[in-house]
Amino acid sequence: MSRYQPPKIASSEITPQGLYLNRRGLMGLAAGGIAAAAAPGAFAAALTATPSAYKVDAKLTSKEDVTTYNNFYEFGTGKEDPSRNAGSLNTRPWTIEVGGLVAKPQVIDIETIMRDYTMEERVYRMRCVEAWSMVIPWIGFPISALLDKVEPLGSAKYVAFETLVRPEEMQGQAGIFQALDWPYVEGLRLDEARHPLAILATGLYGETLPNQNGAPIRLVVPWKYGFKGIKSIVKITLTEQEPPSTWNRLQASEYGFYANVNPAVDHPRWSQATERRIGEADGLFGGARVDTLPFNGYADEVASLYAGMDLTKFY
Repeated sequence: MSRYQPPKIASSEITPQGLYLNRRGLMGLAAGGIAAAAAPGAFAAALTATPSAYKVDAKLTSKEDVTTYNNFYEFGTGKEDPSRNAGSLNTRPWTIEVGGLVAKPQVIDIETIMRDYTMEERVYRMRCVEAWSMVIPWIGFPISALLDKVEPLGSAKYVAFETLVRPEEMQGQAGIFQALDWPYVEGLRLDEARHPLAILATGLYGETLPNQNGAPIRLVVPWKYGFKGIKSIVKITLTEQEPPSTWNRLQASEYGFYANVNPAVDHPRWSQATERRIGEADGLFGGARVDTLPFNGYADEVASLYAGMDLTKFY
């Protein structure tokens, strides 16, 4: 049986490879000829806003590492399992239900998202859950652009996300012994979701998002630990109460709802003070260790979201 291969993004809709390999910051696809003419008014403004202050001065992680060293328990608990097993996932057709406390609930087809939402490339330094990190050039769009389309009600305080359940294609969801309860769920506070750094990603390295990285659409919140980055999203719901989060529900003492990168607060089973940068250097444990930065290096941009909060309690 042939393995499903997701369709490529049209070359006119992505940043050329030579461009993103030679730049070290936040890059909009205006440089690649994309315009937001199809998106009217405030929606277009939200899509084309690309704050130049959001930069990552670090070497990109290789595409090979980004696509073969992953956490995606729906396809297995080993880091190499997703790249071996995720080819079974069929990402077309695909729809996302957006509802809850909104004025205009919608069911949006992924093809509509790929056509109507301007793609922009953002290079983020991503922290994962076991003190390892990558620097990844994602293609996507701000969550705020989608939220503006559905018009959140004044009572909405949180955004809940839910992933696909399809055990016939996601072998980690099948069988007697399950690593997690399905579906995988996550959430953000509404103001976090509206921050320009928080995006819904549909690609990386100038290509359509590979299955093992969360195809066809996933969450990217670069100042938080990797388990917040829910993959293969099928439902987004605005709520008044804090929504459940899979790892927090599994072990609240280790995985807080906020999951902000905080080197001053250790995980119960390991230090958060340093991280292993995947692919940068070979060593005893496969990568150079560097100091972890508060909010993963984005403190200037996001620390104000948590003013007055005890970040050892709301971890």
